[in-house]
Amino acid sequence: MSTFTFGFVTTQLEQFQMQNDVSKNYNKIPKINIWASKDLHHKLEEVHKKLVTIYNHLEEYFNSSLPLKKIDVIAIPGLSLMQPADNWGLIMFKERELLQPGYYHIAQELIYQWLGSWITPYWWDDAHVNKALASFLAANIVFEINNGREFNGKYPMTILYSLYYEFSKRYPHSRITGMKQETTSYKTELVMRMLNYTLGDNLFREGIRTFILKHQYGTFREYELWDILTKQAYLDNTLNLEYNISEIVKSWIIKDRLPVVDVKRDYVDKTALATQKVYLRERPHDVPERDKMLWWIPLVVVQENDINFSNTTPVKWLANTKTQILENLPGDDKFVIVNPEEIGPFPVNYDVKNWNLLSNFLQTSKGLSAIPTYTRAKLLHDAWNLAYAGDLNFASALNMTLFMKLERNHIVWNPVFTFIDHIGRHIDNSNIQEKFQNYVIHLLTPLYLEMNETTITDEAMFDLKSMAETFLCRAGYKPCVQEAREAFKLWMDSPNPDEQIMAPNKFICPIFKWGSMEEWQFGLHRVINFPKSRTQSERTYLLKNLAGCPVHSEKIAQLLNLTIIQGNSNFTENDIFLIFNMLSSGSCGYKALFNFLSDNWSFVRQRFETKTNLWDSMVGSATRMFTTEEGYQMVKKLYDQHKNEFGSALHIIEKSMRNIKEEVKWSDINLPVIEKWLTDYLATSE
Repeated sequence: MSTFTFGFVTTQLEQFQMQNDVSKNYNKIPKINIWASKDLHHKLEEVHKKLVTIYNHLEEYFNSSLPLKKIDVIAIPGLSLMQPADNWGLIMFKERELLQPGYYHIAQELIYQWLGSWITPYWWDDAHVNKALASFLAANIVFEINNGREFNGKYPMTILYSLYYEFSKRYPHSRITGMKQETTSYKTELVMRMLNYTLGDNLFREGIRTFILKHQYGTFREYELWDILTKQAYLDNTLNLEYNISEIVKSWIIKDRLPVVDVKRDYVDKTALATQKVYLRERPHDVPERDKMLWWIPLVVVQENDINFSNTTPVKWLANTKTQILENLPGDDKFVIVNPEEIGPFPVNYDVKNWNLLSNFLQTSKGLSAIPTYTRAKLLHDAWNLAYAGDLNFASALNMTLFMKLERNHIVWNPVFTFIDHIGRHIDNSNIQEKFQNYVIHLLTPLYLEMNETTITDEAMFDLKSMAETFLCRAGYKPCVQEAREAFKLWMDSPNPDEQIMAPNKFICPIFKWGSMEEWQFGLHRVINFPKSRTQSERTYLLKNLAGCPVHSEKIAQLLNLTIIQGNSNFTENDIFLIFNMLSSGSCGYKALFNFLSDNWSFVRQRFETKTNLWDSMVGSATRMFTTEEGYQMVKKLYDQHKNEFGSALHIIEKSMRNIKEEVKWSDINLPVIEKWLTDYLATSE
């Protein structure tokens, strides 16, 4: 243990008394006390039951009880800490944190009593393992108690997808130390989850029990945990004696990257070549020493001729090697799935034939029932991210969305909305944008109409309906636009329009995007005349949509003239930053900003001469988002004309030109493929 775990509280809070003290039935456990404001006590009975339930599960899991007579849990009003404070036998929560529904956050803090206080990390560089272990075990406990109901399908997808995006950038974390520490902890947690799947849940259960017996009242180094788990895996006969968990885990933790596994099948020999490489989504793929990076990757395989998602034992490991041969695969009419259920934190690519087999199978009712939710979401998410990265033909990725006409699970739909947003932004400046919008309408309309006809009580399904409506409106779905205009007219006709926003938020962007100049100007006047007595976040929301939603350059030109040329006093510098940022989100915006900068160069340069942050922001927003050769030539012409006048923004426009060159390569390869697929799809759909 460490003196760091000591804590005490002096307080006038009162101890909560259970009417029917459930803890008296568990004489082995420490007495769990809750201290809180008296007016909170009527809400604490359920909290106390949760604490006891979680403690019992942990005591059984660890096969040990804490050597404490009591655990004091304190709900402190106005506690300023970002996280609950954990001390030996003392846990301090914010009031609202203790009262929030679910078990996970309480389980995590109770686990820290065993792993954090009773057994303490030796030094700060071991703390990320302690945090990862507590988070992983807390999630396990929640699944034991209520099958993970409170996660609503978001665990581990939320953290996994964020890591996929972060580690596939050219510069992960942007060198932000705090973010790096957080993502390292998340990645370690996911590696623990991977080991739990592939080496069996007995690994952690028995391994942690041994770990506690050995290190209670003491400290531990990271390697000591891995050594104990390795010995347990040998006892369980789940790990090759030539492997060790420390080496496996180290290959994942020390790199700010994740791998992708490419599976190319030989349908004649019924084998496949599995190859690992660094997963890079953001272009260019010029990461130093990327060819030297290797991971220990378990290869769990599901075959169509024997669909069994309960067997998560790897058939092979990519044991710090570039390639591995998979054998005894099915014939050329059956698919394989590698890394089902996101067992390991890595995407998987296949040959085109296997992708087509998967797409065809998922378009049947049997396919939807045979392949579990997480795996359906993974296949979809992997396909479009690999296509975006340039590793998969976009026709294959778009084919993987065809089964969505049958899909009604929000977990599988979530990556679809991200796909629509990312690809929609990329092709926003091309002549296939209208076809893509029609594809979105065809894809989402059946789901939306079906959900409109049913009463929705589930929060996740309500969110799904809301997302479908939002993206339909963005795509110009006529019933949505009409409904938005009718709602907006009520606001325009109101006698005191500045008293409140009378149109629902979901209709603001569709109106500013598809509505008339008169409707847009009405919104502009609401921003200008916005009363100081009202919540300013409402004004910010209006301004973001005024700048970010229009598809007609006249609206943007008027906004820029008003704020920059005329210098309207109702708009602050923060407002102008916000406008520049929002204009970069769509081709109408950044093109209009670019043209405005080109046409008013001398005035704007002088206006922002002493305001380099605004100048840099404007140049970046006006130049960095182009994706075509035409756009590159426009930016290059501006650069050549004013090369010696950019000042602090010179490196920004030079970086923009480098990035545009990469995007042009992507567009030249992928836009013709996307256009052909959309043309064929829409012709068939019609």
